[in-house]
Amino acid sequence: MSSFHPVLFLFLVLIFVPSISSAQETNLTKDYYQETCPDFGKIVRETVTTKEGPPARTAAGILRLFFHDCFVEGCDASVLIAKNALNKSERDGEINHSLTEETFDIVTSIKTALEKSCPGVVSCADILAQSTHDVITMTGGPSYEVKLGRKDGFESKAHKVGENLPLPDHTVQDMMSLFQRKGFTLQEMVALSGGHTIGISHCKDFMGRVTGPQPDPDIDARYAEVLKSLCENYTANDMKGSFLDPVTPDKFDNMYYKNLEKGMGLLASDYILFKDNGTRPFVELYANNQTAFFEDFARAMEKLGMVGVKGDNDGEVRRICANSNQPFV
Repeated sequence: MSSFHPVLFLFLVLIFVPSISSAQETNLTKDYYQETCPDFGKIVRETVTTKEGPPARTAAGILRLFFHDCFVEGCDASVLIAKNALNKSERDGEINHSLTEETFDIVTSIKTALEKSCPGVVSCADILAQSTHDVITMTGGPSYEVKLGRKDGFESKAHKVGENLPLPDHTVQDMMSLFQRKGFTLQEMVALSGGHTIGISHCKDFMGRVTGPQPDPDIDARYAEVLKSLCENYTANDMKGSFLDPVTPDKFDNMYYKNLEKGMGLLASDYILFKDNGTRPFVELYANNQTAFFEDFARAMEKLGMVGVKGDNDGEVRRICANSNQPFV
């Protein structure tokens, strides 16, 4: 991976790239459901916080689902649509095969509860946005403003997934080209990558750099041995994996960046953020200053939640999150 100066130039240009959507254009407001569904926030929060199982697993699943939704068709819950006889949906995209049914079930539970309280009012897109905020704070992460009033998209196409999401072996330039299209700067990309402070990755996504023909010499030797043990015979069990942050996997903090400095970045696309000259200063900043990370992550999440938002003219409020109200979408 080259650390050539065009990345630095790209960062200077992208500082001034605007978000591709705004609250004014889509009429999103913080209190959108105050009159029509006053218990919206309470229902979402209680559903995610009372979910059985480790909170960090719930948080990582919902955060990843939200990111994968926003970066394909915008934050419109298109990732929730199930395939039908005439259409392969985003859930069928290869990189989305690792999105767990458990996470989809949480969204379904929230939607079911909301439909009982205020039927036909709350969009699945807003459920994703609000629940993501709640699980981040639940695991120790920063709070941020969530504006509401998104509508659910009509379309969900599997073929659009791969071209819009970062992959485990992406370079900084590869990732930045995706983030740039969504209106993000280089620093915002590094801040959002800090979401990998929680969650896991499957062995197939990182063992190539541990035991492949050309092992990555920058991986900490002891860490590499741990990964080899965790992923023994992983080709026979594709569910084997490792925490993205092996030190504090249950806590949303800045340990992800500290790990990168120690050669303990799990994915190649994680570690390259420390190795590349353009992104390393941000990694070092966040490793040394959790407050700076939390502040930048919060602002970036507010911006992420506005990507490609649908309004009344190009969206709907789905009755069931897995199916558009319009047939054969």
